[in-house]
Amino acid sequence: MATATIDLHLPYDERVRGALGNRHLKTALERSTGRMAGQRSAAMAAVDSQTLRSQVRQMKEHVLRHWPELLEELEEKLTANGAQVHWAQEAGDVNRIVVDIARRANVQKVVKVKSMVTEEAHLNDALGRAGMQVVETDLGEYIIQLAGEPPSHIIAPVIHRRVEDIAELFQKELDMPPTLDPQVICNVARTRLRREFLAADMGVSGCNFAIAETGTICIVTNEGNGRMSSSLPRVYVVVMGIEKLVPTVEDAFLQYQALCRSATGQQCSVYLSMTSGPRRSGDVDGPEEFHVILLDNGRIDMLAKGYGEALCCIRCGACLNVCPVYREIGGHAYGSTYSGPIGAVISPLLHNAVTDVDALPYASSLCGACRDACPATIDLPKLLLDLRRDVVEAGDTAPLERMGMQGFLWAMGSRARYEALGGTASFGSNLLAWLSGGQIKALPGPFAGWTDSRNFPPFARQPFRAQFAERQRRKKNIG
Repeated sequence: MATATIDLHLPYDERVRGALGNRHLKTALERSTGRMAGQRSAAMAAVDSQTLRSQVRQMKEHVLRHWPELLEELEEKLTANGAQVHWAQEAGDVNRIVVDIARRANVQKVVKVKSMVTEEAHLNDALGRAGMQVVETDLGEYIIQLAGEPPSHIIAPVIHRRVEDIAELFQKELDMPPTLDPQVICNVARTRLRREFLAADMGVSGCNFAIAETGTICIVTNEGNGRMSSSLPRVYVVVMGIEKLVPTVEDAFLQYQALCRSATGQQCSVYLSMTSGPRRSGDVDGPEEFHVILLDNGRIDMLAKGYGEALCCIRCGACLNVCPVYREIGGHAYGSTYSGPIGAVISPLLHNAVTDVDALPYASSLCGACRDACPATIDLPKLLLDLRRDVVEAGDTAPLERMGMQGFLWAMGSRARYEALGGTASFGSNLLAWLSGGQIKALPGPFAGWTDSRNFPPFARQPFRAQFAERQRRKKNIG
């Protein structure tokens, strides 16, 4: 395919270089993130966005303050509604519980709704090893499943692929006639997925939010696959991170507004599916068994370590669409389930095996665009700085970097040393610039990265203090 897949087993630096060198990936990212960011801005501008964001943040903080009580209330209400509630401390526990449920129910085929938390647990792999066929039913997830790839975006999992790539894939895997018509491509997928819905024994989904007051699981979709997966199979399993709580129905619709506007720029999604229990006598559809798995996997530790603010995230993906780093390298370069600014924060804190985990907090320019876009006003730049501090305090930085910072502290500890170092840097940089025709085109050693894609201007020949003093003397002489 034209858009090359990034090898997630490569070191972080190599994944990033591969992404930066992929022009097709850049084209796909520019088109999609720009469009979604614009749609979000327009949708939020149509309401009192600051009030909405403030209300969402206050509600999420309330949840964290009353976490145990609300979780107990949710479990109590779900159980009263006929659901079976399971607690999973680690991601592996999710897989064990779901496989056990599937085996007891003699499940052969599973249909899944797009879910980041099941990606976090690698549930598809676990079900496959247990001998069950798993079919993703969200169009984007279906495409990347056919391609053998993980999602690259929280909301738009196939954002890294162009329509040409998808058409080529469908021709190969689904015997689709050659076409670039999106409507034809979608119809081919819908026809295939319709058969899967009707043949499935189990439906699996994540959870956008769970209402403690009523014991209701809510999933937000635009394709109808969520409702088909939750109502047609005889067994329905929900996997939710324990932070996905909202206290009341009113809170649910508050978050729903923020989620739809921030994620896709819609006032509301096409479908909001709300499930409180299994099929009851007289119901025309619905599952015979309804299971809810509550996953921790490091979330409680996140709160204890001072990173509870990240648990206010509603998984809208808005921070990814405005992040200059994500827009250049895409999601796969991060090497984790969650990418972008929020992924760089939570991936090192979750109990998952993440490659180059210490590199992720540095995958940010700290420009603050993510904070401005976040519907829960999460201060992601601050959290990223806090994680960088943790890396330094743990002694996990590279030896050369530690030496450089120690040298910097030594130089800044004395005005004389600072001015001497500044003079040396000025002389050396101006000499290099003179040899290169005015600007430095290649810096030596560890500084080479600065000039990989740009020229570097030389330092001023005089420090600011000297320039200012000279300017004052000139003003005095003129006067």
